Amino acid sequence: MRERVDQLKRQVRCKLSKATSMAYTVMLLDVLERLHIDDHFRNEITAALQHVLLLHHEEHDDSVAAVDLLHLESLRFRLLRQHGLWVSADVFDKFKDSTGCFRESLSMDARGLLSLYNAAHLAMPGEEAALDDAIAFSRRSLESLQGKLGSPMAEQVSRALDIPLPRTPKLLETMRYITEYEQEEAHDGVVLELARLDFKLIRSLYLNELKTLSWWWRQLYDSVKLRYARDRLVESYFWSCAIFHGEKYSRSRIIFTKLLNDFDAMVDSLEPDEKYRMSYAKTTFKQMSEYYLREAQWSSDKYVPSFAEHLDISLMSSGFPAMAPVLLLGVRDRGGAAAATKEAFEWATSVPIPALVRAGGELARFLNDTASYRIGKSGGDMASTVECYMAERGVGGGEAVAAVAALAERAWRTINGECAVVGTMDAALLPAARLMVNLARTVEVIYLGGRDGYTVGGDLKGLVSNLFLDPLPLY
Repeated sequence: MRERVDQLKRQVRCKLSKATSMAYTVMLLDVLERLHIDDHFRNEITAALQHVLLLHHEEHDDSVAAVDLLHLESLRFRLLRQHGLWVSADVFDKFKDSTGCFRESLSMDARGLLSLYNAAHLAMPGEEAALDDAIAFSRRSLESLQGKLGSPMAEQVSRALDIPLPRTPKLLETMRYITEYEQEEAHDGVVLELARLDFKLIRSLYLNELKTLSWWWRQLYDSVKLRYARDRLVESYFWSCAIFHGEKYSRSRIIFTKLLNDFDAMVDSLEPDEKYRMSYAKTTFKQMSEYYLREAQWSSDKYVPSFAEHLDISLMSSGFPAMAPVLLLGVRDRGGAAAATKEAFEWATSVPIPALVRAGGELARFLNDTASYRIGKSGGDMASTVECYMAERGVGGGEAVAAVAALAERAWRTINGECAVVGTMDAALLPAARLMVNLARTVEVIYLGGRDGYTVGGDLKGLVSNLFLDPLPLY
């Protein structure tokens, strides 16, 4: 299988090197990313994106059909922004009428609308006027088309309306798209075969890692009597897989799944020139215990803080900021862009915390609290951000949940904006920033639709089965 994979990779590299048109290039790059085989072609994709950045006027080429323009422009916009390359939102102005609204003639273009919807969710702070209309128009149009679309477009639209593609862990998209791509008339057999073989090899690796972790966890759980802790080994490992994909991240997945429980063993797994990393992780976990203590005191005193006071503490106790150095802890930087540099650890743990990390903590806190409010909390829990908002503003639960959800959306836009800033001002930090974004994406899945997929592990059972057990269907 590995020999065949190497043969197929050479063929795909040839396709990338020969890609000259903007249309073919962005569609191929989109497929490679959604099938999660893009890491095999990192240098070629970087070169191709620079080519795409320069080819902005090709939509006037006769080879590009007018009906494909919205789809291709949206694809280009999304791919460039996801890779830290600046492209202005005014590229969508050509699709608007004289009143500044998107042309109604586009409302039946399902593929174009889906691409626009996904692209617009890479909006940054200050782009409300430019991209909020795009989100509203494409969402309204896609919802009106539901029930009229065939497979696989119907499934792709449904998924995007739940979680837009830029906020979906790539692994989850791959699990679905690998079978959907085969149904597309224009699918590339070489790319499809590579994706299937790569997925099988990675799944085999995942199962071996999960077996090792399960044995470790059962011993620890039984010997230390961790009855107070949630037995969520598989869910934690699934989370790790959604953040770190591929063989090069094997150590990272193991370390991220263990975390907190086994610092000494983690130090032993690091190379001599990497052991300095552990001090960053230990420091952040010590700090997080202080935030937990503050929350415990609030709960004991039945104190309801102001919304701002609550958020300053609870975004830290969400665990996201503490996870920032842990994400980098096990990364092996061997060739290509380095993620786990000394500079990256200093950035991730700096005071005040970086805007990207803070926004990730806000996102985790807001989604957790809205889910907890809907599910109902136990008697000993402290007031959530939803309840603090209700008390401070004198509003009902529904209005408070909507307001906190809007703040979660604002956090995503900050994350998008900070990735662009990092890509422009200090590109060396971009690989680390992308891992932070991967972590934020997993939060979206865990709390999808107001559920708490970590506390109530059964909500993730289908996804876990899809990744580790279910065979890939053939069409």
